[in-house]
Amino acid sequence: MEIKVIGPGCKNCKSLLELVRQAVKEAGIESEIIYITDMADIMKTGIMQTPGLMVNGKIKTVGRVPGLKEIKQFISEEI
Repeated sequence: MEIKVIGPGCKNCKSLLELVRQAVKEAGIESEIIYITDMADIMKTGIMQTPGLMVNGKIKTVGRVPGLKEIKQFISEEI
């Protein structure tokens, strides 16, 4: 599973990254977590408002930090 956290490095983006790490750990799954901070790479994802979250290439949320429970749901949808 590939999970991408998209954002320029702001507080909310870093919070989302930590929540994703926690969700993956609690779910006990193998996952590659990628943190995309380069503006050119952010533009390629199609996400125009950060933070953004993609799981297996699908945009799950944009412009907000979802809670841990919601992140776990996004992950379980892609297993």
